[in-house]
Amino acid sequence: MNVPSSITAPVTGAVGRFFSGVGLLLRGIGLYVRSPGLMLLGIVPALISGTLFVAAFATLVYVVDDLAALVTPFADDWSRTARSLVRVVAGLAFLGVGGLLGVLTFTAVTLAIGDPFYEKISERVEERYGGTPGAVEAPFWASLRRSIVDSLRLVAISVLVGIPLFAAGFIPVVGQTVVPVIGAAVGGWFLALELAGAPFYRRGMRLPDRRALLKADRPTTLGFGVAVFVCFLIPLGAVLVMPAAVAGATLLTRRAMGQSIEPPGRPVEKR
Repeated sequence: MNVPSSITAPVTGAVGRFFSGVGLLLRGIGLYVRSPGLMLLGIVPALISGTLFVAAFATLVYVVDDLAALVTPFADDWSRTARSLVRVVAGLAFLGVGGLLGVLTFTAVTLAIGDPFYEKISERVEERYGGTPGAVEAPFWASLRRSIVDSLRLVAISVLVGIPLFAAGFIPVVGQTVVPVIGAAVGGWFLALELAGAPFYRRGMRLPDRRALLKADRPTTLGFGVAVFVCFLIPLGAVLVMPAAVAGATLLTRRAMGQSIEPPGRPVEKR
């Protein structure tokens, strides 16, 4: 897949920058498809994690009717139609929040399982575009521990955000239209933070630094993250796209730091 670099060229306006972020994922997919070695490095941990999470979500689907009844005891004495309607809404709220948290925890778990693989993918992308300025060497176990701690912090925050979204899911119409859009935006933001971990750690930077730099160009970060989020909702999408998302997040990091995302010899993009 050959994605024109113009897709990710700097643009003005929030909408344009959002689609520029989408373009970074497309470029990550292009790098991934053209590099069989990267595909082999990234697919195994994603496949292991994906199998676990598909089984977990299938279990949620199986018990969702019981969960919906459990949280709506007030509807027991309602008419059959009204009771069924409120429990369908409750079931959809459970599935929506379950999907949101599933995508985020899938990313955290997959990055932990495949840390050496995804680190290598990120390094190869950096090498392709001129290397990592100010790279910091960190022991493997210290790096893995730091990655897990930061991932747990992000998952904990996402759970806190998911609670009000779950409650809002009970609101007719709004819960089935506006809430999923908000969920995709929130999920996309946290995914971008998760996936950009490796290139930031390579520069000796932690989660607060990552958050501040990516927040400085939030539309681009959201464009990238939401595109990944949508891909992860497609059956097998998370397994197939995960390595490409790591590659795209490396480009996102370089762009956020004002570093080239063009091969050596081409003009350096300015933010």
